[in-house]
This record gives sequence, C-alpha cells and structure tokens, in this order.
Amino acid sequence: MNLFDGAISNLEYGLKYATLKNKTIAHNIANVDTPNYKAKDVSFKQLLAEENEKQISAYRTDERHFDFVIKQTAPSVYSYENFQYRHNGNGVDIDKEMSELAKNTIYYNSLIDRINGKFQTLNTVIKGGK
Repeated sequence: MNLFDGAISNLEYGLKYATLKNKTIAHNIANVDTPNYKAKDVSFKQLLAEENEKQISAYRTDERHFDFVIKQTAPSVYSYENFQYRHNGNGVDIDKEMSELAKNTIYYNSLIDRINGKFQTLNTVIKGGK
C-alpha cells in the first residue's frame, strides 16, 4: 500500500519548480539595470516540449503495449537572447517581473497549504480521529 499515492512527491516537484522560478525572477529583478543582461525564465511548457523530442521507450511484456517512460526531470532556465527592453541592451521588464513574482508567490503558497492539509490528514489518522 502506497501511503501518499504520489501526491506529496508531486507537490514537492511543484515546490521545486516554484522555488526555481522565484530565484530566476529575483535574479532578473536584481539585474534590471545591468547593461546587456537578458531576462531569464523557467517554463514547464518548454520542458515538456524538450521531453517530447526525446526517444520514448519502455520494457513491454506484450507487443500490443504502448511505449512509455516515466521520468522526473528538473525544470530548466532559459534566456530571452534576442529580446531588448531598454536602449542599453537590457531585456528585463520590471513590471512583468513583479507580476510574475506575485503570481508565483500565490502558486507557492497554495502548494504549501495543500501539503499542510495532507500532513494534517495524516496526523488526524495517526491520532485516531482525535
């Protein structure tokens, strides 16, 4: 019997994504006045597109089974190379970064609340419903 059914590990990967995104946004904000700095971002969509390009294979016991792979990967950071927001070559839009920071903070806090709920449920079960 799997106690957590993968929910907590999935929430953990969500937290890792949100943490990396927060660090990337903070790095962009810190370099808002740096000449020729190109803004960076973390994208789940880009990660998914990169994974879809790779060869997919699995051990199959029957030829009618579909090929599949289950792989945990870390989100990757990419840079907007050809984007220039200011005359000095800087590619950081501070308004966009601040709104992304607020959105990411809400996402992170919702994941924390969900994990706390999971642990509270486990605590209730351990204590026998008291």
